[in-house]
Amino acid sequence: MQDEQGQRQYAGDTSHDTPDNASLFEQLLDTDGIGYDTVIPGDDGLIHTHHTPAQQGTSPTNSETEIEQDTVDTNDKTSETAPKQPAVKAAPPIGAVFRPDGSVDFTDSSADSSKTTGDSEDDSEEKDEPSTSADSSQRSNETAEDIKTPGDSGFQARHAFTGVAALLGKAWNTVRSAVSTAWAAVVSFFAPVFGAIAHGWRTFASTIVRGWHAFTSLKAVQVVFSACKFFKTRIWDKRMRFSFAFYTIVFIVVTAASVIGLQWSVYTEPTYAKGQVVDDQTKALNSVAGQLTSFVSQIWLHQSYQAWLNFIVLGVLYLTIILVINRFWVATAVFGTLMTVFAIADKIKVELRNEPIIPADLQFITGGNGDSIMSFTTKKDMILINSAVTGVIWLIVVCVVLQFLDRRRGLIPYTWKRSAFVSAKNITAMVCRWATAILSVVLCVSFTWGLPVEGSWAKNFATGLSDAPQLWDAMGDATANGPTMNFLRLAHVKIMDKPNEYSKENMEALAKKYAGEAETINQTRTANLTDNTVIMVLSESFSDPTRVPGVSFAEDPMPQIRAIKSATTSGLMLSPGYGGGTANIEYQALTGLNMANYDSSLSIAYQQLVPKLKWTPTFNKLWNEANGKSSSLAFHAYSRTMYLRDSNYNKFGFFKFYASDGKPKLNGLQPIDSSWYASDSSFYSGIFTNINTDAGNNQFIQAVSMQNHLPYADWYQNNQFKYAGDTSTDITEDERTNIETYAKGVNYTDQATADFLNQLNQINSPITVIFYGDHLPGIYATASEDKNNQIGLHETDYFIWSNTASASAGTKLDDSSSAYTSSNYFMAQAAQHLNARVSPYLAFLTKMHSAIPAMSVSASAGDSNQPVYLDDAGNRILTKDLTADQKSLLHDYQLIQYDLTAGKQYLRNTDFMTVAK
Repeated sequence: MQDEQGQRQYAGDTSHDTPDNASLFEQLLDTDGIGYDTVIPGDDGLIHTHHTPAQQGTSPTNSETEIEQDTVDTNDKTSETAPKQPAVKAAPPIGAVFRPDGSVDFTDSSADSSKTTGDSEDDSEEKDEPSTSADSSQRSNETAEDIKTPGDSGFQARHAFTGVAALLGKAWNTVRSAVSTAWAAVVSFFAPVFGAIAHGWRTFASTIVRGWHAFTSLKAVQVVFSACKFFKTRIWDKRMRFSFAFYTIVFIVVTAASVIGLQWSVYTEPTYAKGQVVDDQTKALNSVAGQLTSFVSQIWLHQSYQAWLNFIVLGVLYLTIILVINRFWVATAVFGTLMTVFAIADKIKVELRNEPIIPADLQFITGGNGDSIMSFTTKKDMILINSAVTGVIWLIVVCVVLQFLDRRRGLIPYTWKRSAFVSAKNITAMVCRWATAILSVVLCVSFTWGLPVEGSWAKNFATGLSDAPQLWDAMGDATANGPTMNFLRLAHVKIMDKPNEYSKENMEALAKKYAGEAETINQTRTANLTDNTVIMVLSESFSDPTRVPGVSFAEDPMPQIRAIKSATTSGLMLSPGYGGGTANIEYQALTGLNMANYDSSLSIAYQQLVPKLKWTPTFNKLWNEANGKSSSLAFHAYSRTMYLRDSNYNKFGFFKFYASDGKPKLNGLQPIDSSWYASDSSFYSGIFTNINTDAGNNQFIQAVSMQNHLPYADWYQNNQFKYAGDTSTDITEDERTNIETYAKGVNYTDQATADFLNQLNQINSPITVIFYGDHLPGIYATASEDKNNQIGLHETDYFIWSNTASASAGTKLDDSSSAYTSSNYFMAQAAQHLNARVSPYLAFLTKMHSAIPAMSVSASAGDSNQPVYLDDAGNRILTKDLTADQKSLLHDYQLIQYDLTAGKQYLRNTDFMTVAK
């Protein structure tokens, strides 16, 4: 009976718990402020209750719980004597237990459970005095009356909240109904479309299935299926896994073949002069086969291990590809293709330019110069290329077949299948596969990065296997140490070493020092450089062929330029290149910087350095500052992307770049007879039409020709330098054809240049031309074999000429100022020729040229790793013989060059490049 009363009291009278106008939404919000009941299953299998009172202090007090408990204990007497309470929700005491049979146990309930947080002070007083059931009833009555009083502000707030909640509930029901209606309309609208699509798809699928069943029921098809099943179960599934021993044999053979193939690419068959007697043994040893044999056999004969070093390096690269791909035969096809392509490209470049493939050459391809490179190939080269393509195709086919025949899925097999993935064996294999791949890549990168660095493990390892770098001579390095080592040691480019005493303070002091030098020089100068139009003409491969030992002709191939040189500032220019390197000579002329100051790993400034620089000072910018940005123009009789000129010229500040392709396009270019490249005559015409003849609008024009670029097949008709016209001695027949064709090209350049200068003489504004050949063509095989000829094979012709409208017309500097030079001094010499004022930078170059008239990279001598310095008589100055003044100037040069290219560019914030007015 007590339990039943407790249950009835907990359940309450539904008709009195909630006001008549309360909605379900209001009940959920506990609008009467009773609080919230939490029902918690206990560990004993029974259900316990926990009551959370309302937060406004209106929840039932302890007295209410006491009233409820008293009611249970007095068998409902309280209901007869106590005044009727307002209708409130009654919550079971905290600790009440619901039994599985539906009854409630109040034995462990707590009388303190419904005390509110708002009555902390009253509660503390109640704890001091025991409360009676009557007091509790009275307090409960008063509390209930307070809660239900309509005039109370809390009641009004709750009533308003109730109204808002009701409105929100109605709004939500309205929105939900509208959304449901809209969705039903959309579904109803598209139902026919979706139904038609579904019906069509089912029809199509059914047709396909019926057709497939009909097809597979054919006897012929059944026979084919049976044969395929037989092949799979009896042959394919039972194919063998190739052993690791077989992999090892293939690995060794492919790696060794790659070493031999790459070394073959840098060797050429020797040539002998007509009538020269050479014994068979010498011919055999000097042949390509003999040189290859010597390169390998020196491991045992001379304890020189370059071949073994190349084998190890290529083997590690091969293994890295295998571990990354994890398919032996696929990796073999990739590696074999790479080695074949590299060897053929290297062979062609060696024959054309006597220079091996270097990392900078890869930018020709990435820069879109693939077509340009192919244009240099001959018919002989195409035969070699076609053979290589055929070989690569066969290699790929064989490797693909072996990949299918080999049942081994991977060199280190593992699976991603869920069922087998979590096994220890599979996880171990997967970790090993990726760990070995990553470590092999790290090893390759670390070796390449450290190879040029003294003291690194890579450098020490290579030196221990007889590696002896010849950084001044890429061809010699590739021949002696292997093209692999030559390529890798140039892959990590270092600009230059940081000079001693490099700092902001010292650079500012250096700028001030040469500002004083400029002030001294300018005291005797009356003109400005930018008051003249300056045309800098780089004539491709132009040089007097008769200065090469053994080469002579019945007629002078360059009489006009020889006469011009005798009447104006002129001499010989020391070039860092032979057979190539045009961009480096051009870079020196435009910047005043010299390649000799850079690290030997920096081989092509236009490709390895300039693209990385944020600011590059070039002399054409002087004209931009004086006459406007449109005053700088560039011309090239070939592709604008060659040596990245398109982007580099833009960085240099050239307003327009005219080339044979793209926009603006240099129109009117025409070759001579059957030659490949635009004639100098048509090239000069394109320049002439763009010269501004208005007074005061002077220009700087950079021009690069192409007429005499290699190769030198028998292009020209009526060549007077052939047959009887060629009086050369001690040259081979192959050399003779090239030299005769080249001499005729020089003759055409000679006449075209003279005509161009005559045209400039007709313009009534001052124009000065700086004309120079960039390098000798690489066709003098006999002369280049003699080391004593190396410096001579790096000297080209140059002159500085002014038209009749210029105050400097007919000026010829003395030999001490002009007999020998290098292209980095051209602008300083032009300022001297024009009697023009100079900037602190030009003042430094003027003083530097006086101290060391010509300087170049060590390859210009070909026999050492020291830069080449020449005095005003063309004699070499060894580094140990430099004077204190020369050493001081060289150190200043290194500081300047380092700051502008590899340092902080402190000079940019000074007036070092500014010419005083």
